[in-house]
Amino acid sequence: MMRWVGRVAVVLVAGFVAVYAGDWAVFKMRGSPLANVTVDRYLTVPLKGNKQEFDYLGSIDVPCSVSLFPQAGKNPCWQLRRNTKQNVTL
Repeated sequence: MMRWVGRVAVVLVAGFVAVYAGDWAVFKMRGSPLANVTVDRYLTVPLKGNKQEFDYLGSIDVPCSVSLFPQAGKNPCWQLRRNTKQNVTL
């Protein structure tokens, strides 16, 4: 049974490494494409009684990588488009 679990783990790790390497290769072959996503930022201020106040800080353009995984130190664009509201805790 442990052999089977070990083999499955090795196959999963090898699959992840192959997909990440392929994503990196495509990212580099396309010339490291970057885009911008507009993100709304909010300041979260803790109050008494475990309550919070949210203050709007404005919207900014955040650079992102056009890839499946984070590349070149940037988050992938698909992830930022799904999470356009970012909280900054005080």
